[in-house]
Amino acid sequence: MYKILISGYYGFNNIGDESILRTVIDNLREKLPDVDITVLSQDPAGTAEKYGVKSVRRMSLPDIFRAVRRCDLLLSGGGSLLQDATSGRSILYYLFILGLAQLLGRQTFIYSQGIGPISTPRNRRLTAFILRRTDGIVVRDGKSRDLLLEIGVPPQLVHVTADPVIRVKKPDPALGEEILRRENCPRQDGRLTVGWAVKARKPNREFLQEVCRCILWLREEWGADSVLIPFFYDEDLGVCEAVAQQLEGQTGCLRQKYLSEETLSIIGCMDVLVGVRLHSLIYAAVMGVPMIGVSYDPKVDSFLSSIERTTHFTVENFTLEGFQTVFRETMRDREAISAATAQCLDGLISKLDQNEELIRMLMEQSK
Repeated sequence: MYKILISGYYGFNNIGDESILRTVIDNLREKLPDVDITVLSQDPAGTAEKYGVKSVRRMSLPDIFRAVRRCDLLLSGGGSLLQDATSGRSILYYLFILGLAQLLGRQTFIYSQGIGPISTPRNRRLTAFILRRTDGIVVRDGKSRDLLLEIGVPPQLVHVTADPVIRVKKPDPALGEEILRRENCPRQDGRLTVGWAVKARKPNREFLQEVCRCILWLREEWGADSVLIPFFYDEDLGVCEAVAQQLEGQTGCLRQKYLSEETLSIIGCMDVLVGVRLHSLIYAAVMGVPMIGVSYDPKVDSFLSSIERTTHFTVENFTLEGFQTVFRETMRDREAISAATAQCLDGLISKLDQNEELIRMLMEQSK
C-alpha cells in the first residue's frame, strides 16, 4: 500500500479549500491503486469523518513528524499555499512540511497549486530551494509557472494544468432549491436570481456600498432577487448579514453553514453569480451559470482568463455604473458565455490527469 500525506489549508470550514480536498481525495482513489491517505487538518476528527481518511493535527509537531515519517509521498496542495500576501508565516509552514519530508527521504509533490505572490527575497530563495528538490510540480495556471521559473525552479519540473475543483461532480439542483426555501430565499417563477459571493477578510466599505446599490438596481430594473452566499463561513457571514441588514429585506442571505456539495447546488440555482471568492466562480463555471468576477487577487484573473472571461472589476474599482453595463452584456450573451465556458472546462479537465499520472510514476519508482 502506498501512503500519501496531504498538506493544505484544511479543516477551517472554507468551502473552496474543502472542495479541493474532496476532489483530490476522489481523484487519487479513482485513478491510483491501493492508496492510504492521511490529511493534516485543523479539525482532524471532522476531516476523518467527512472524507473517510486518516487525519492528524496540522499544528502539532509530534503528529506532523510521525505522519511524515509514515508516508511514502507528501502531497502539498491544492490552493494558494506558497504565497506571502496573506501572511508571512503561512508560506514558511508549508515549506517546512515539504522540507521535513525531503529531510526524511520522502517523495514530495506539488498538486495543482496557485503559486504567489511571493514578495520577500528570503521567501523566494527558500521556495526555490525546496521546490528544486521536489519530485514533481503541477501548478494550476501559467502565471504560477512563470513565477517559479523566475525564482530559479527548473522548467522541466513544472507542469501546468488547472484547479482540481473544476472536476467536482455536479449535485442535484433540487438540493439547492430546498436550501433556498429553508433560508427564505426561494426562487420565484419568472424572476431572476443573482448570487453574491463577497470576500470579507479585509472589508472595503466603498465596495460593500456599491454592492448594496447594485442589489437595489437589480431589483428595480430587472425585478431580480439577490442572495448573499457566505463562501468562507467564519469570515463572510458577518459581512453578508451586514449587507442584508442595510438593505432591510431587499435581499436574501444564507445564514447556515453548508457543505461544498450543498453550496455547489445552491450556486447552480442562480441565473448569474457575482463572485469575489475564486471557488465561487469555479462553482458557477461547473454548474453552467454565467458569472461576473470581481478580482482581489491574481488567481481570480488567471481563472477567468482560462475560461476566456474578462476581469471587468477589482474590489477597488467596482461601481454600480460599471456593473450595469457588464450585467446587461452578460444577460444578452449568457447562452454563448455558458457554452464557451463549458468548452474551456473540458479542455482544462483533460489536463488534470497529469497529477495522478506523475504520482503513479513516483509510486512505480518507489517499488
